Amino acid sequence: MPASINVLFLAAEAEPFVKVGGLADVAGSLPLALRALPYQATHGAALDVRLVLPLHLHSRAESTTMRPVAEFQVYRSGGSIPAQVFETSLNGMPVYFISGHPLSASPSVYSPDPALDREKYAFFSLAVLEMLRHVDWQPDILHANDWHTALALYALRARRGDPVLARVRTLLTLHNLPYMGGEAADALNAYGLMPLNDDALPQWARTFFLPLGLWAADAIVPVSPAYAREILTPDFGCGLESYLNSRRESITGILNGLDVSGWDPAADAAIPAPFSAANLEPRSASKAALQKSLGLPEDPRIPLLAMVGRVDRQKGQDLAFDALRQSASHAWQFVMLGSGDPALENLAANLQADFHDRVRVALRYDAPLGRLIYAGADMFLMPSRYEPCGLAQMIAMRYGCVPVVRATGGLKDTVEEGRTGFLFRKAEPADLAEALERALGVYANPAKWQRYQRNGMSADFSWPRPARQYAMLYHSLTSS
Repeated sequence: MPASINVLFLAAEAEPFVKVGGLADVAGSLPLALRALPYQATHGAALDVRLVLPLHLHSRAESTTMRPVAEFQVYRSGGSIPAQVFETSLNGMPVYFISGHPLSASPSVYSPDPALDREKYAFFSLAVLEMLRHVDWQPDILHANDWHTALALYALRARRGDPVLARVRTLLTLHNLPYMGGEAADALNAYGLMPLNDDALPQWARTFFLPLGLWAADAIVPVSPAYAREILTPDFGCGLESYLNSRRESITGILNGLDVSGWDPAADAAIPAPFSAANLEPRSASKAALQKSLGLPEDPRIPLLAMVGRVDRQKGQDLAFDALRQSASHAWQFVMLGSGDPALENLAANLQADFHDRVRVALRYDAPLGRLIYAGADMFLMPSRYEPCGLAQMIAMRYGCVPVVRATGGLKDTVEEGRTGFLFRKAEPADLAEALERALGVYANPAKWQRYQRNGMSADFSWPRPARQYAMLYHSLTSS
């Protein structure tokens, strides 16, 4: 049994340094939760988990104290590219930042130009491996996340003869399988990597970063047990289901956690009055404030439905709009916050125009309003066509907002029918409308509704739970 397990956690973004999407929440929380585990949860091995990130142009990392720790060259055809490594700390955890010209070629974490992003993350992935020659710490495990860092695992596999890398085991957390990084033969060639010559992967996938990372990884972790099963099927496998089935012994679904201290209705300064599962009555102040702020009739009895998040076909806003139209004979109000697909935004605007007395749509990012919605709405709609994990339903339950969700991915793993929420199976407006009718029926019974609220608020979605599962996986990888 190793006395310690060193883990280098690779990500494109992480709170509090830079955040675009949900990956930042995971990368900012999971490594710290792993470091905080007691010895009995890690089989007696200390976990020295460290984070490595690209130094993006507008990263908040530069506002922290960073010290330079290494400089080196990353090979690229036609020459080599200088790279620098800086180190800072986050709650005692060492955090490395890698800088270099490809990482500053665009101001955003994710560029509108896919080729630019492939260049950026190919450089970052290879710079991480080169960094290991120049810092006085060596990982036992490389833990990559999504396509942006998957190439590091493929490059490591190609360099197993290198004594620095020979004993390093690898793990890839899969947050969203359809996002594979695009065809990358040019980037592979530029950085001296051969396309994969293995019939195990489909021909088309052998020059995509994510499939290459999946092929190279010793362990694959989809972000919920249900999603781990779904990606083995043609509906969700994105053309890789046959390969993933061949690797099913290496696949472990682990549900993401929630920062429960950051999402706490008993201590949230953004809402009018704190409340808890033991004292739900002050929650009514948030509902009244939400109705008033959006110009809705202030009625504490009418069920207030909500959606918060990216406006995208995956999230199923179109299903919600149609289901609400089908449910127009029922009393309800509906609020939606988020932006994205222009066609869906137009549908949202049309819904508001047609139901101007009970629908409000805010097509923007607005964190304070989002918190008020979680705290003030009665029901949270998530009719996702697929949802690898999902964070919003966990936040909603934490705030006593009962979820009505499609039974897919992490939604199926977190929402319990008849206890914490309502589920429907098919991605069809009629199915959602039927689930909504069930929810409205329970809402009419306040005592029963409060049981749903309290059950959801009492559910444990904290990070120590998935951290223990990852620790077991690390132990298994280093023991084999």
